[in-house]
This record gives sequence, C-alpha cells and structure tokens, in this order.
Amino acid sequence: MTLAVPKTLQATKPSRKRRRKEMRMGYLFVGPMLLGVIIFTLIPMIFSFTLSFTKWSFVTGFDKIKFIGLDNFRALFQDDVFLKSLGNNFIMLLAVPVGMVIALLLAVVISNHVYAPGAFKVIYFMPQISSVVAVAVVWQVLFHPSYGPVNGFLSALGMDNPPKWLADPNFALPSVMLLMIWIDLGVSLIIYNAGLKNIPADLYEAATLDGATKWSQFRSITLPLLTPTTFFLLVTGIIGNFKSFALIKVLTDGGPAHSTSVVVYDMYQTAFVDLQTGYASSMVMILFLCLLAITALQWISQKFWVNY
Repeated sequence: MTLAVPKTLQATKPSRKRRRKEMRMGYLFVGPMLLGVIIFTLIPMIFSFTLSFTKWSFVTGFDKIKFIGLDNFRALFQDDVFLKSLGNNFIMLLAVPVGMVIALLLAVVISNHVYAPGAFKVIYFMPQISSVVAVAVVWQVLFHPSYGPVNGFLSALGMDNPPKWLADPNFALPSVMLLMIWIDLGVSLIIYNAGLKNIPADLYEAATLDGATKWSQFRSITLPLLTPTTFFLLVTGIIGNFKSFALIKVLTDGGPAHSTSVVVYDMYQTAFVDLQTGYASSMVMILFLCLLAITALQWISQKFWVNY
C-alpha cells in the first residue's frame, strides 16, 4: 500500500531541477576557496612532507633532490638549536591562558562598570591593527637597556640594576611573551565581550533575587556559559602562538643566544638562509604533528568542560 503525499508537501518539495541549480550555485561559491586551499595549502603540505625525507636545496633544481629517509628527523633530535626553539614554543604557550584571563576580566569590567566602553575596546584593539614591525620597533626602544623608558622608570624607583630585557637571555623570552599578550589582548577582549552579551540577563536577575553574590554569579553563570568562547580562543590562540614569526624576527632575530628562537623562525633560517630545504621541511612536519596532537587533545578534553 502506498501513502498519498499531501498536495501541500508536493508543492513545498524542491524539484530536481531546482536542487541541481542550488548545487551548482553552491559549488560556484565554494569553488574559489576550495581551489585556493588545494593550491596554496594541500599541495605545499604534500610537497613539504615529501621533501622532509630528502637532502635538497631549492636553488639547485629538482634534479638534485636526494632521498635520505629519516636522516633529517634523526638529526633534528640532536640539533640543540631546534630543540631550544621547540622548547621555547611550548613555554610561549603560557601566554595564551594568561592573555585570556586578562581579556576576560577586562571584558567584564568594560561591559558592566565603565563609561563609554566602545572607546576602551578601540584602545585595546589598536595593537592588533597596527603593523607588527612598527610595534616591535617601538618596544625595542621601550626595552632598551640604557636609554629605554622602562628601565628609566625602574631606575627612578630606586632599582640599581634593572633587567636588560631583550638583551638578556633570561628576560628576552618573557619580554616577547608580554608583548604577544599585549598585541592579542584586543581580539580576545572583543570576542569575550560578544560572548557576555549573549548571556541572558534573566539568569543574573534570578540569581540576584536568590541572593547570589557577584562572584557567585560570575563563577556559576558567566564562566560556564563562556566556555565555548574560551575553547575557541584557546584553540586559535595556541595555533597562532605556534605560528609566531614576524614579531620575533623584527624584535630579537631569535637572540640573544637563541633564547627567543621558535620553530617557525628556525625553519626560516634553515630554509632561506642556510638553504637546507629538505631539513627545514622536516621541521615543518614536527611542528605540524605537535599542533595536530595539541588540537586533538583539546577537542577530546572539551567534552568535559565546554557547555554548549
């Protein structure tokens, strides 16, 4: 026995011709982006993966490619500069949660307790839209060991031997992390601010009627409902942190004594200064695996703390 389809459903069901037209339009809109991903991302990744097993310099031509198996990866784990750079990358990850905590507190204060919050958002966002080169040059002047305003201020407070900041291997990496937090603060603040606006005001009104304090409301309402925003910022922040290059190149050039070198900077030096393309490609693969593992760990762990 067949069921009769109501005429109203027959009228609303899209025809095959219309579905094909919608599909063509969909491919038309997605096509340029898909083509760009294939040409500029997927193919270079496959090419880089292949080169990681070779000894080759891009200036010698493709006929000089020599397959050497896993020798590049064995050499990497005996390369002190690479291991130092990889370690610096993991230390710099601390800047992500610290920046997020500061951004969340600022977002709460600016949203609820500050007159003209839009002006403060613009002020905190300005480093993000400024040139990284310009920002790095300004901070080079501020952190100058002898003539910088930062050490001038510390000397005025009575400190006899203020840190040499970017010139001191012990302070260079924390200085770079401080600057990264300052640059990325505006983006995190804006996103947290948008997340705060999506929390229904009824929840706070009900909590106030029940006698909940502001801290209790923040801990029981604001933080849990902001976990999707926090998760997004954490994933994108860690990926962006691993890709740091321009700031380090201009600010410290990886020094002093490789104290601020990171994998991407080391890869740039190896590939375009030392002309070891195959060896640099093996660095890319290690970086890719690290990012893949950290992101997978985040996706697995988000089931236990993110509330959708």
